[in-house]
Amino acid sequence: MGGSEPRAAGSVGAFIFDMDGTMVDSMPTHTSTWGDFARKHGLTMPIDELMRRTTGRTGMECVRLLLEQPDMPDAQAWDLLFEKEQLYRNIFGPVFAEVKGFSQFYAATRAQGLKAGVGTAGDIHNVEFALSHLKMNPPPDAIARGDEGLSGKPTPAIFLAVAQRMGVAPEHCVVFEDAPFGIEAARRAGMRAVGIGTSYSAAELAGPHVLAWARNFDELMESNFLENLHVVTS
Repeated sequence: MGGSEPRAAGSVGAFIFDMDGTMVDSMPTHTSTWGDFARKHGLTMPIDELMRRTTGRTGMECVRLLLEQPDMPDAQAWDLLFEKEQLYRNIFGPVFAEVKGFSQFYAATRAQGLKAGVGTAGDIHNVEFALSHLKMNPPPDAIARGDEGLSGKPTPAIFLAVAQRMGVAPEHCVVFEDAPFGIEAARRAGMRAVGIGTSYSAAELAGPHVLAWARNFDELMESNFLENLHVVTS
């Protein structure tokens, strides 16, 4: 057992899930492949610092930040990012794993009548890769990605886009996130949040808007999180 005691969630109309580290247990592979990227390009930044600076940002933002080239042309940044992300998919594909309990939690979410969206800094290739493995039924009501010209986390743009596409007011959305930048993005969006502790502690994913923290979705369901929601359908 673990996690934090859930706080009252108030009226909820939709859940918004981050993808990497929240829906899918992909962060160790992303960490490894960003390390490969850093070594290839002569970067000496410690990998834990690299991940702190980049997790939640879009791929384009990551490449430009790490290489300290804020004006790098889009085409060059996309080429570098595609190389890194293709390596990630090649490595993670054969050992693909969801965050423990996600599929069961997602099914229970939909059974409650809640809408569900995905708000990720990942690009279309990584989103399609993840969804092809997860086989979510029904599929998410809306998705917002980091390759749509939206600024990455901790800005709220991605989460606000998902809420708008679902037709749910931000104050009725709960974001599920594994990284501090995502928790902050939820706050800036006027949304509540749940910390999923695949990479960070409860203290690192804390905030006045955070309803709960759990290591995975099995723990969250054991805490009766869904049963305590007040679901709104309008």
